[in-house]
Amino acid sequence: MTKIEAEVNFLFEMGTLRHVPRTWNQFGGLPLANDAEHTFRVAMIAWLIAKHEGADVGRVVKMALLHDMSETRVGDVHYLSRLYVKRDEEGAVRDQTAGIGPQNEMRKLMKEYEERETLEAQVLKDADTLDIEIELMESIARGELMGEIIHKKRAVLREKLYTETARRFFDVIRRTNPHDWHAKGRNRFTAGDWRS
Repeated sequence: MTKIEAEVNFLFEMGTLRHVPRTWNQFGGLPLANDAEHTFRVAMIAWLIAKHEGADVGRVVKMALLHDMSETRVGDVHYLSRLYVKRDEEGAVRDQTAGIGPQNEMRKLMKEYEERETLEAQVLKDADTLDIEIELMESIARGELMGEIIHKKRAVLREKLYTETARRFFDVIRRTNPHDWHAKGRNRFTAGDWRS
């Protein structure tokens, strides 16, 4: 197999992230983002935190794009299952990246993320945590009781965040209505022909 053929296969596999459900929807049947949707917002959050913290944005965003890629092979495992299930994420990443151009860089970035010793890895872990917090706020806005229950229990996670920027985001996320961006932002009601 040529390098290009291996990379095309890798791209097809990464496309399957949109079909990998996030398993914590088991708790109350919450309608959650799939792995691809989650990865996109995590990358955006990580980019913002990286800018505030002075981290290498390029490395953080690359790491964000990769952070759950092994789940195409090992699945997503929620906080309860993690007490019982062991996954070979390193083996999955090794096999996924075999024969592609940036395999060494990808493997190093994944190892860096798992070790959480660099600012970039810590920024990404914070972004991953914050995406779940945002998603819980969205579920609460839809009136889902389980979202509210989980949200209350997650307050302790604030102290586990690595960066001060993430703690500031956490506080604001927990008091912001998910609809404010459009309901209170510039729109036809506030700045257009429907303004009263």
